[in-house]
Amino acid sequence: SNPFEVKVNRQKFDILGRKTKNDVGLPGVSRSKAIKKRNQTLLKEYKEREKTNVFKDKRFGEYNTKITPEEKMIRRFALERQQNYGKKNIYNLNEDEELTHYGQSLAEIEKLNDIVDSDSDTEEGGTLSAELTAAHFGGGGGLLRKKVSSEQQDEEEEKPKSRKELIEEMIAKSKQEKQERQTRRESALELTEKLDKDWKEIQTLIARKTPKSERKDKEVEKPKPDEYDMIVRELGFEMKAKPSERLKTEEELAKEEQARLQKLEADRLRRMHGIEEEANKKRPSHLSADDLADGFILDKDDRRLLSYKEGEEEEEEEREEEEEEEGEEEDNENEEESQEESASEDKEDDAADSHSDLESDLESEEEAAGNREEKKHKADENEPQNVEKLDPKREAAKSELPYTFSVPESYEAFKSLLAGRTIEQQLIILERIQKCNHPSLAVGNKAKLEKLFGFLLEYIGELATLDLPELRTIDKLVLPLYNLCQMFPEAASDSIKFILRDAAHDLEEVIEVKGRATFPGLDTLIYLKIVSLLFPTSDFWHPVVTPAFMYMSQLLTKCRITTLQDVIKGLFICCLFLEYVSLSRRFVPELINFLLGVLHISLPKNQAQGYTVVHPFTPVGKNLELLLVCDKEDLKSWEKQNVPLSIVTRLKETSKTEINHTRLSCLALCFDLIKKCAALYESLPSFHEIMHPVRVLLTQHVPVNEYPEKMQEWYHSALKELENKVKHYTPLICEKKKPVPLKQYTPKIVKVLEFGRKQAGSKKEQERKQLIQRHKRELKGAIREIRKDNQYLARMQLSEIMERDSARKRKVKELLGSLATQEGEWKAMKRKKWKN
Repeated sequence: SNPFEVKVNRQKFDILGRKTKNDVGLPGVSRSKAIKKRNQTLLKEYKEREKTNVFKDKRFGEYNTKITPEEKMIRRFALERQQNYGKKNIYNLNEDEELTHYGQSLAEIEKLNDIVDSDSDTEEGGTLSAELTAAHFGGGGGLLRKKVSSEQQDEEEEKPKSRKELIEEMIAKSKQEKQERQTRRESALELTEKLDKDWKEIQTLIARKTPKSERKDKEVEKPKPDEYDMIVRELGFEMKAKPSERLKTEEELAKEEQARLQKLEADRLRRMHGIEEEANKKRPSHLSADDLADGFILDKDDRRLLSYKEGEEEEEEEREEEEEEEGEEEDNENEEESQEESASEDKEDDAADSHSDLESDLESEEEAAGNREEKKHKADENEPQNVEKLDPKREAAKSELPYTFSVPESYEAFKSLLAGRTIEQQLIILERIQKCNHPSLAVGNKAKLEKLFGFLLEYIGELATLDLPELRTIDKLVLPLYNLCQMFPEAASDSIKFILRDAAHDLEEVIEVKGRATFPGLDTLIYLKIVSLLFPTSDFWHPVVTPAFMYMSQLLTKCRITTLQDVIKGLFICCLFLEYVSLSRRFVPELINFLLGVLHISLPKNQAQGYTVVHPFTPVGKNLELLLVCDKEDLKSWEKQNVPLSIVTRLKETSKTEINHTRLSCLALCFDLIKKCAALYESLPSFHEIMHPVRVLLTQHVPVNEYPEKMQEWYHSALKELENKVKHYTPLICEKKKPVPLKQYTPKIVKVLEFGRKQAGSKKEQERKQLIQRHKRELKGAIREIRKDNQYLARMQLSEIMERDSARKRKVKELLGSLATQEGEWKAMKRKKWKN
């Protein structure tokens, strides 16, 4: 070793009790020792990982020093008896047990009978001869002399042969036997070759094909296939799964729909203008007599049966009658008919061409002129008939709706487009406008359809402001409005927010000028209903629903109730409120206050005392008995029915009885809304406090006995819904005594020493810290050794892989080399053969 590479760890001072290690050492010595140790342990285990020829001593108590030999023998004897137990005959109840030694009976061993091995006598093949055994293993005496003397007793009784002579004789005998076997094998091969050659010569003479009749008789019945084979064949012929067609994108569907509508519109225009479909078809080109028809392809049988009764005029009349009977057929059939007609008309031209080739030019010109005059005469005769036939088709085509529409640029154009149409036709027009102007078909379609949403919204508002509002038409038009809202949510929200903003500004202006406001028109109420259909109402905050929510709350608090129409509109807004908060269960105090006010205006003046009323209702005034009905006949004749919203516009024209019935229906609706509010807000902690004024008004002030029976049923159901609710909370009450505080313990103060130094403690704490440190050190060392072991195994595996790869490459090279030499030899032999 190089002395300059020796590493010496010197210490300045010798400290007693301190253990020093690695004072002097060479670099890499410890690493080589570790590798040597791994070679002896880890590598050995790695190489023997798949071996199973390991001897394991499973004798009981062989290596247990705590058990005495007597106990060991007794336990082994007991285990042996347990193993043999149950193998004997179950009916040998009182017989003694047979003692054995190494699986043999002791009684048979005492008889001293030699056990003969069965394999030595039964099987002759594979055993050594007695001579060979005696010669190689017996020393050449004994058995060998006995056998020789028995065979050659007469010839050589005096002197036995020596060992050398016997071995030479045995070798000669074995060679002789081998030569005999070789000769027998060669003679058998020659005989078989000769027999094959003779059989081939005879086989050509014997070969004869049997007739079918004889073959059927000789055929053996084939076995029927098994059920399993049949199932396997059926599985083989089963239909395999095939990929389905790809789902088309929205753009592809829009393009297909646009193409379909354009085609239908083109067909409608053609029928409207009276243009026959046959006129648009291309007639076949003129063929001369010299045409060889090289490019003719017979795709279908175009032959046609012709009848020559009174010339070709009757043939054309028959053709026209057939067309009238068949009517409008598919495009392919129309094409076939047009081809047949053109072929029949061209026959005259072909005939004229054939005559012009044979006769003179003058005769051909005369015949052509005659044919033209006849055709003109026929056309003049058929023109009025065709016009009469096409007139109803034209009228039907004109009455049909166009299949393609452009988006109107203004509201007047939109209104004129829908004017005079039924609701079904209006829905079809709106649907076709959306399909023909889909945003994916052109760049500017998106802006046009966004305008269409505003036009449709304005049109709905105009329908609601009529003297007789068309509510059914509005109900049908909500569907295209919803589709446009789903396509353009931002534009839809902007349009509706603009309407709500205008309505809120108008309400504020009226309140500033007059100090009080009235309920808006029917169009605004319908817009509020449409908001709940187009947008989600359960969100905590929504850019459209939240302003609508605030606007409705202002209507219920700031609009005074002066007429029955105001009551109907207010109840409609209450229904909208319940629809808005049905999922979110948001509390609306304006709703409860308005229902309380509706009950207030249904009472007589003498009973409208003892409770408070909040704005917009007043405790005293001319509108106090707005829903009070005193006519007993009207009370008896009243029946429960829904209050239609359209009654707001025609309430002045109705009779007094109908007005009273409407008042009672409004009161019944109020009871129903109270019942729904109780079911909706039952989970609120302050439910009983909220609904307390309503309960007091129902139980103490409402004259129930004066109402009809059906009204009393609605009243009792609402009151029952209010009274059956259980309190879900306990109110907060101040305790009479001050609560006793919890005991507080004095905190333990521990002195903090300087950071980094070990703090002194008890002996147990120091031992525990030492154990923790030792455990950490051992854990790190174990992790380090495991990583080194894994790296060592990885290197061994890599070396094995490299060795296998190199051996494989070497073998491949040897094989390629041998193949190359064989190829060269074969080419040389072939070259030599060609030269010879």
